[in-house]
Amino acid sequence: MSAPFSITVGPGALVATAVHDGHAIHPETLPHVSLPDAERLREEDPFTGQLTDVAPTRVVGGRSRFEVDLNRPRDRAVYRTPDDAWGLQVWTDTVPDAVVARSLALYDAFYTALGDLLRLKIEEHGSVVVYDLHTYNHRRDGPDGPVAEREGNPEVNLGTGTLDRERWGALVDGFMADLREGAAQAGLPDLDVRENVKFEGGHVSQWIHETFGSDACVLAVEFKKTFMDEWSGELDEGHLGQLREALAHTVPGVLAARSAS
Repeated sequence: MSAPFSITVGPGALVATAVHDGHAIHPETLPHVSLPDAERLREEDPFTGQLTDVAPTRVVGGRSRFEVDLNRPRDRAVYRTPDDAWGLQVWTDTVPDAVVARSLALYDAFYTALGDLLRLKIEEHGSVVVYDLHTYNHRRDGPDGPVAEREGNPEVNLGTGTLDRERWGALVDGFMADLREGAAQAGLPDLDVRENVKFEGGHVSQWIHETFGSDACVLAVEFKKTFMDEWSGELDEGHLGQLREALAHTVPGVLAARSAS
């Protein structure tokens, strides 16, 4: 059984998180789950954990969001109804109280550990930058259906809805420019990177900004699942590698902008 989450602490003021990377479910919870494995995987963010290695300090979720969603407020962290979960019937029956309690204990432990980590980074460096890494689906009409229209579905959506743009605006703009430049160098010319089009950032971003104010700059980075088949789960390793190179290319500029802010 995988750990609920893992934290690797390294030097510097950059942290990368992948809270939806996990797929495992606690063995006492799994019998209550009605969703097939493939349906769970489709709504998770597989392979985002691999992208966190662009940062020395990494936080990676080890459990499925269908056990506990770390990117939602606590009162919505356990999906209760299909409306909470893209219309999917998660549970065989009403979710037992013991399952909810176990999931929320995990949730609380995660946010305690994350808070301790970021507090330490801010004490050491004065501020911290977090790459909050996610993916999103763009073929919801089925494996043979049309892809989502481009206008509202950029290749990379940068969510900045809760950060202090007065302090961090130059860093945000530099990140997007460097991501495009890095992608071109990696063989992905004209990467479509836009801000707050599909998402503005979830609870991880909001909680960090509410807790640490302008001492924290969270960039909620959502990669469209063009690097994999979201229905079969098959990965295009070359494409993922290109995105990783592009993300790594942003690090020097982001660290310089943090120091100047």
